Amino acid sequence: MKWLQIHITVDQAQVDFTETLLSSLGAVSVTLDDAENQDLLEPLPGETPLWNKVIVTGIYAQEDNEEIDVAALETFIRAQMPDAPLRSEYLEDQVWERSWMDYYEPIQISEKFWIVPEWLEPPEADAVNIKLDPGLAFGTGNHASTFLCLQWLGKTDLKDKIVIDYGCGSGILGVAALLLGAKKVYATDIDPQAILATQQNADLNGVLEQLFVGLPDEFNETFGSQKADVLVANILAGPLMALAPEFATLTKYEAEFALAGVIEEQVADVSSIYSEFFDILEVETREENWCRISGKRHKA
Repeated sequence: MKWLQIHITVDQAQVDFTETLLSSLGAVSVTLDDAENQDLLEPLPGETPLWNKVIVTGIYAQEDNEEIDVAALETFIRAQMPDAPLRSEYLEDQVWERSWMDYYEPIQISEKFWIVPEWLEPPEADAVNIKLDPGLAFGTGNHASTFLCLQWLGKTDLKDKIVIDYGCGSGILGVAALLLGAKKVYATDIDPQAILATQQNADLNGVLEQLFVGLPDEFNETFGSQKADVLVANILAGPLMALAPEFATLTKYEAEFALAGVIEEQVADVSSIYSEFFDILEVETREENWCRISGKRHKA
């Protein structure tokens, strides 16, 4: 079987119409992709953020004994959307699950520290290798914010420490902390899918018994009046600023912290709010715009 792909580049406001049009013309699947390398941050539950410019792709199945009238399809689409860039191409049949997996490769965070998709062999068997299912939730190590947090964990003394992973996504940071020597990780996220993903990735790496993960109310009840030695939060600037007083109550004097999901233009505002509770020791930037803010809890 062959597969015909028709790609149409549209503004965000035209996406719904384009999806409906392609489906009405017999597409077996319609996918969306970024047309301008625009970053999207982790969505809240129920949200579906879109890029400003979107490539909408309709996929049509062609049996060996049938021909798709590509010219007729393109003529009809152009009549409905005369200004939208359009192109088509054929794909040979393949094992699509394997094709998806081929996009992922091991990521080296630092010396002797790797993120390894679960179906691949680690490049260095004696390194700290985090096995990860990249399809479960936000957080694979590819995004600059996640990479910056992993780098920071890799150079932080975590041995026998209590660590909080706030906004855990796939659980990659909490799992990394445990593999790097942490005694216990308390992880939380507002997305139930992230809770499941974190549990599965912790189990995949053999550290599930050392990790608690739950929604914020469950986290607060379980963590109680403890104080953490280390806190890492890879979320967004707005929630980070709102959470500063809570993070202060969750951490002990001189506890180390790292915040990410912040762009350069937001660093001053985030740092100003955190300076009431924490000493800002370092701001690290990756890929020009994404930043990690780190430091230590000072005395109240």
